[in-house]
Amino acid sequence: MTGGGMLTGIFSVALALTTANAEVSHQAPQGQTATPRFRASVDMVSVAAVVRDKKGRFVTDLSKKDFEVVEAGQRRDIVDFRAELNGPVKVAVLVDVSGSMRMAKRTDDARQAADHIFLNLTGTDEAAVFSFDTMLSEVQTFTSDRSKLQSAIGKVEKPYGQTSLYDAIAATARMVAQASKSGPLGLPQRSAVVVITDGVDTRSRMAAAEVAAAASEIDVPVYILAVVASVDDPRESGGEQQTAVASNLQELARGTGGDLFISSAPAHASVAARQIIGELRHQYVLAFEASSRAGWRPLQIRARKDSLTVRARSGYSGGEPSSNFDNNAVSTAPSGPATVR
Repeated sequence: MTGGGMLTGIFSVALALTTANAEVSHQAPQGQTATPRFRASVDMVSVAAVVRDKKGRFVTDLSKKDFEVVEAGQRRDIVDFRAELNGPVKVAVLVDVSGSMRMAKRTDDARQAADHIFLNLTGTDEAAVFSFDTMLSEVQTFTSDRSKLQSAIGKVEKPYGQTSLYDAIAATARMVAQASKSGPLGLPQRSAVVVITDGVDTRSRMAAAEVAAAASEIDVPVYILAVVASVDDPRESGGEQQTAVASNLQELARGTGGDLFISSAPAHASVAARQIIGELRHQYVLAFEASSRAGWRPLQIRARKDSLTVRARSGYSGGEPSSNFDNNAVSTAPSGPATVR
């Protein structure tokens, strides 16, 4: 499906529910929302973490004792731990088709960047293709068929209209979380949203910090691949506007456990694609008992070795479910003595 009709309703519902969460969770910091919950007799928080050494290489030989979890300044006991290495991944590629993408062949650059993502998929990896301007459209459902994915990118609509970048990211992250549940606890692991955009937002109802909180709470990392002309590359130009846009995007991405990549040359997109898929294949998953205190709970996942760098989501919301979205989120979660959010 190339039009926005089917998903416009989903997009609106997801946005409305996310906005409702932000209004209800009075104890969360400004710009942060309440979490969807997978609730049973025991609440657990599951966090996927990527670890690199000083040279940027993945570290794959750590155990539970090599980590510490700090919630709101207090250390928490890790009750479950596993290393998830070289397993299948599930990626939603979200392509910006707003009017600003007409400039400097950005649409062609975006399609090539998506192709680089697909080329790094193997075996049972899956990807889906979405596009957005002020509406979100599903172009290709999740599939392992690379030819279908490449064909879908060719069907992405021509750029037109304004941009609801932040709203589209939030709605897509919700859908990825629902599509990515696996295992007995229904954990959405090895899944991510990869956004290919020029970084311009003109119409979102949500702010970058709200989106970061929404995606962080459901442990769906957001990777942003900003396709820009070299003159607009903040690493080269140093312009205030470009630097501010990049800073907002990086804050959003890293708050979810993802990252920002800037592509002003074909080789940049190729490197970014390898890094993104590589991170999804090299994860540690840590679980600890959720706080009973309501509101936003900031998290830090640390390696005990100072030479190692850990990236993971920035927090979750504790306490009782605070909106109808919580109940909707659990409808497909399996029952059992413990569930995870």
